[in-house]
Amino acid sequence: MRLRSPLLTLGLVALPLLVSGCGIVGGSDGPAIQVFSARSYGAEQAYARFTEETGIEVEFLNGSDAELRERLQAEGEDSEADVYLTVDVANLSLAAEQDLLQPVESSELEATVPASLRDPEGRWYGLSERARVIIYNTDEVDPSELSTYAALGDPQWQDRICFRTSTSAYTQSLVASFIANDGPEAAAEVVEGWLANDPQILANDTEIVRTVAAGGCDVGITNHYYVARELAQDPDLPLGIAFPNQETTGTHVNISGAGVTRSADDVPAATRFLEWLATDGQSLFVDGNFEYPVNRSVEPVDVLREQGDFRRDELNVGELGRYNADAVQILTDAGYR
Repeated sequence: MRLRSPLLTLGLVALPLLVSGCGIVGGSDGPAIQVFSARSYGAEQAYARFTEETGIEVEFLNGSDAELRERLQAEGEDSEADVYLTVDVANLSLAAEQDLLQPVESSELEATVPASLRDPEGRWYGLSERARVIIYNTDEVDPSELSTYAALGDPQWQDRICFRTSTSAYTQSLVASFIANDGPEAAAEVVEGWLANDPQILANDTEIVRTVAAGGCDVGITNHYYVARELAQDPDLPLGIAFPNQETTGTHVNISGAGVTRSADDVPAATRFLEWLATDGQSLFVDGNFEYPVNRSVEPVDVLREQGDFRRDELNVGELGRYNADAVQILTDAGYR
């Protein structure tokens, strides 16, 4: 086992916890993997069950997507990481471009994960899916008024919208999807239209959801599961979800996904971890955070089924990473803070 350099901490917190039956597993002489994970919520039962069923120990080191990718790059072949697990595809794509991830051949992953949610070269795979939806206050908005992301630039939404900051990976990936689908000029027009309506720019999706529910905004854009979390706690909240772009490109989706690192000590065990999360452990992995399964044979939780099915953007999510820098530039040029 390689030693981690004390000089390359990047503000991260290592969590070498031993088995407790509730999350991070270790403590035997069997195979073991280390996961650099930007996802620290909603899947603890899945990780514990994985070890119970496979005998493979899992140790996690948590941080942000970008911090962990930068650490992988700094440590190179000396990194202890076997798996890089993120909550947004852009950093997975960048990690692949930087040769930090290795292709893995897995007929199980290829059969389970839709082609649009995995790298064509097998360097990363989506493990859960999140839709970027329009949310609305049901006391103030009729869902028939909502259609596309771009339509939120119409004058009727003046002073009625909440958006997330330009530094959010979710904001950047959404704009990157506009570029990939319609080109940079069209993407810039959408962003400029939003800003012309003087939106409130809030720090995170939870704040947007709660502001819309309280009547501080009539509409907003968030990942779907933030609404599902709030409705699970209080079903009477005046919150609704609209799936945008159903007559055009389909609703923008992103992934929580993972890849096997170039530095992996045990590639078969790391690959098995991805395979298990996409198959036997899929419900345990996605349900705790109200995400959509990438495995189409697995049903989402009840609160998501009640929202109904929707047309997804079939753009390969790897394109979001390709256009990330362009999206950041468009947001900057428009004065989106």
